[in-house]
Amino acid sequence: MDVKEFDYELPEELIAQTPLEKRSDSRLMIVDKKTGEIEHKHFYDIIDYITENDVLVLNNTKVMPSRLYGEKKDTKAKIEVLLLRELKKDQYEVLVRPQRRVNVGTIIDFKTSNNNIILSLEIIEKKEEGICIVKFFYQGIFLEKLEQLGEMPLPPYIHEKLQNKDRYQTVYAKQLGSAAAPTAGLHFTPELLQSIKEKGAQIVYVTLHVGLGTFRPVSVDVVEEHHMHSEWYKMDQETADILNQAKKNNKRIISVGTTSTRTLESIYTKYHQFKAVEEDTNIFIYPGYNFQAVDALITNFHLPKSTLVMLVSAFSSKEIILNSYKEAIKEKYRFFSFGDAMFIK
Repeated sequence: MDVKEFDYELPEELIAQTPLEKRSDSRLMIVDKKTGEIEHKHFYDIIDYITENDVLVLNNTKVMPSRLYGEKKDTKAKIEVLLLRELKKDQYEVLVRPQRRVNVGTIIDFKTSNNNIILSLEIIEKKEEGICIVKFFYQGIFLEKLEQLGEMPLPPYIHEKLQNKDRYQTVYAKQLGSAAAPTAGLHFTPELLQSIKEKGAQIVYVTLHVGLGTFRPVSVDVVEEHHMHSEWYKMDQETADILNQAKKNNKRIISVGTTSTRTLESIYTKYHQFKAVEEDTNIFIYPGYNFQAVDALITNFHLPKSTLVMLVSAFSSKEIILNSYKEAIKEKYRFFSFGDAMFIK
């Protein structure tokens, strides 16, 4: 399958640069995954499409202020570091730019505004595509240093400065460790979640720490040749029990976002049931994939030729999804992380 089949033209002005004042005021496109029929709503209308026969699955990962700007100890060359995931205490997999300027043994220092070095790292392994394994050195508590020095890892297509860091977190973010937000969840408010519960639907949480696997661009020409980077996920026993009961009772499992979807499908295809587990996944979902866990999907509008467009195309069809995107462009929907949403039912 040619990656170009998942391309589309997007006017730059439709890339959302800032979040809306109220999360649930974003627009919502309802798409029938079988017929392609489209309705135009607002996100707060999602309540009309959820019943007591539904289980809503949310990813409660929390984004770390994981973008750091430092300098090499010896040459003072400027280096950008993006934390991807923790491997063990003080050791992380990171993305280094420019990687060609560092070698195994390179020390990078991170300074406060008054020029104090409060965090350093050493490159202990260089891998492909800008990835390195590093060890951090500091006094005190690592997360406090991150809060002091780090910036929210906004995607490169967002050029506006984020005024409020919390707007790149879901209102239910709990488990710290993500390099990017699970953006489909950004539309929910506490009030909307409460209304969904009052309607009789169940809400459960999984954790997938978003890393390079989700947002790395596809650099190959043939879809099947793309290799997903591993990301860590977790499901607890309570969630597994509720979801297994839902399957048994023919309830609809609604996944909020591609990260929740990849978690659910990773577990179900591996164990043929939902299970309390924490491990890594590099599942790559593209057309031809047979969904076993998820019945409906809430998601944002994704980048051209991305693995995320491929996943939603697999959930419906490439023709229906690209036609929906064409309609969204015509109707001037807002795209990507701070953009509008789609409910594929």
